[in-house]
Amino acid sequence: MAKKVVATLKTNDGSGFAKIIRTERSKKTGAYFFSEELVSADKVKEALAKKK
Repeated sequence: MAKKVVATLKTNDGSGFAKIIRTERSKKTGAYFFSEELVSADKVKEALAKKK
């Protein structure tokens, strides 16, 4: 599935998007996990500024 996402981002239609990967900590177990998010390139700073 990762190859498909990367291939989509390389086309002209997908060039306006960025993939954000965050490291988060589970409140229940305390373990770390990664959350991935695709946002448009012009809203990257807003997405990074918001805290989940």
